[in-house]
Amino acid sequence: MKEKFYIGCHLSSTGGYSGMARDAIKIGANVFQYFTRNPRGGAAKDLDPADIAEYIKMAESNDFGPILAHASYTINPCSKEERTREFALETMADDLDRLQNIPGALYNFHPGSHVGQGVDIGIELIIETLNTILKPEHTTKVLLETMAGKGSEIGSRFEELKRIIDGVSLKEKMGVCIDTCHMSDAGYDVAGDFDGVIEEFNSIVGVDRIKAVHVNDSKNPPGSHKDRHEKIGEGTLGIEVLAKVINHPDLRHLPFYLETPNELDGYAEEIALLKQLRT
Repeated sequence: MKEKFYIGCHLSSTGGYSGMARDAIKIGANVFQYFTRNPRGGAAKDLDPADIAEYIKMAESNDFGPILAHASYTINPCSKEERTREFALETMADDLDRLQNIPGALYNFHPGSHVGQGVDIGIELIIETLNTILKPEHTTKVLLETMAGKGSEIGSRFEELKRIIDGVSLKEKMGVCIDTCHMSDAGYDVAGDFDGVIEEFNSIVGVDRIKAVHVNDSKNPPGSHKDRHEKIGEGTLGIEVLAKVINHPDLRHLPFYLETPNELDGYAEEIALLKQLRT
């Protein structure tokens, strides 16, 4: 029996959880990603129990996979500025507390930028933040995202992700979200040898740590370290490569999320295309 194909995209949270579920169903998705708050920072909206109850009912009746809550871009748990680190810690702790209300949710964040302190110090600070916010009672898996490596970003190398996870006390709470665009932009040969990339990840981190996949084409050649997503089939990765991604034996059971430059209609077309490419 074939695994269920969990495919969706990033959605606006303006209409609440139930609104996102309705949008997902409209475009043929059975998972979705959203920002926990304004992606550039700011307070999160108050939770609406009625909205959450409606979402849970819709998710169950439509056999949704896990939704992916994406932390704001502004958080940087390894900043050299103490207040910036405190903001990241407070924001992430609040996000995790709120996600206790959403069954089966995943929480994804960009590990951060060391801004000149060096990778070693940056990793230590990220570990310190995670060990402060993670609690045994949390039911949400926290995912490190593979990064493109622009500037002083941490997380563009698999070894860095392993070092972070190794330093976390509650390792069972941790996972990874791999991003096809980011890995290619970081210099991994996603286009030419995706099987080899996953083998390398497995040898360093372990494929069992991968809990979600961002399916994105890239505007840039491999190793550009620029992080610019492109629509499926219009970038340097192409349809054939991304078809390998969604059908990879170590990944096909996972939820896939599009972050391509699209509106709802464009996402509907890409979801339909990827469903055709699913074997």
